[in-house]
Amino acid sequence: MKKVTINLHLSLLLGLLSLSGFAQQDPQFTHYMYNTTNINPAYAGSRGSLSMFGLHRSQWVGLDGAPTTNAFSVNTPLQNSKLGLGVSFINDKIGVMSENTLAVDLSYTLDLAGRNNNKLSFGIKGSANLLDVSYSKLNLHNPTDPQFSEDIANEFTPNIGAGIYYHNDKSYLGFSVPNFLETKRYNDNVQSTMRTKMHYYLMGGYVFDLNPGLKFKPAFLVKAVEGAPLQVDLTANFLIQDKLTLGAAYRWDAAFSGLIGFQVTDGLMVGYSYDGETTKLANYNSGSHEIFLRFELFNKYKRIVSPRFF
Repeated sequence: MKKVTINLHLSLLLGLLSLSGFAQQDPQFTHYMYNTTNINPAYAGSRGSLSMFGLHRSQWVGLDGAPTTNAFSVNTPLQNSKLGLGVSFINDKIGVMSENTLAVDLSYTLDLAGRNNNKLSFGIKGSANLLDVSYSKLNLHNPTDPQFSEDIANEFTPNIGAGIYYHNDKSYLGFSVPNFLETKRYNDNVQSTMRTKMHYYLMGGYVFDLNPGLKFKPAFLVKAVEGAPLQVDLTANFLIQDKLTLGAAYRWDAAFSGLIGFQVTDGLMVGYSYDGETTKLANYNSGSHEIFLRFELFNKYKRIVSPRFF
């Protein structure tokens, strides 16, 4: 594998920071179909159980300063109501920058007519972000540049978001904007760095029963943000005997992925994915790895016959 010098990596990082107002900043997940509350608050409580989810992602392994993400979430329906509640935490690191985001989600679900248990949920999200940037760790070309003269430590920014989520026993479709507020962590009236913009998410999937022991679920996630290319994730998963999940995914003009998951018990699932880059970055890293664990508690009135596929 080709190596890149530290100075080049830092130059790339500075370029990312200075252009971040025009790029996608939200963490990306290959297992987006299991990590839904992070992007759509209307999903909270939709599984009918107390659901706990943890994920670790190492992106572009072998590239200095490459992103690493840790995510944890809990969501549950509130008893004897149409409300759902969720709490999530994300730590996202890239180079000398680290962000911690804590979010609370609240959903309300309407039961619709139909034979497939149709439901329509609305959700709101409130989040708090803490940003750290250690400019002092960089080998700056111009150390006197006031833009990078002081480290950023625990800079707080609040945000709000919303989403809508339709689902039944076989399909789901959701649209969300997790962050409505644009934030500017540095602004000298000439340029703005680390500026976040609204991200728009559209996601959906459908489950086909191919035979009693085999289900097939195609799914998609579309992410749009002003000033950046449209990002499209296409995924195809097979569920075998309600236990083993095998799948493949394609992130448009970015990466191919292989996915595997295993339903250890009705309430416990583990999964792993590997992303191989299709861009020139493939020359400088050995791919991206993602692993997750989901644990669910079902009450005695809502025990499941077979695990949900979404």
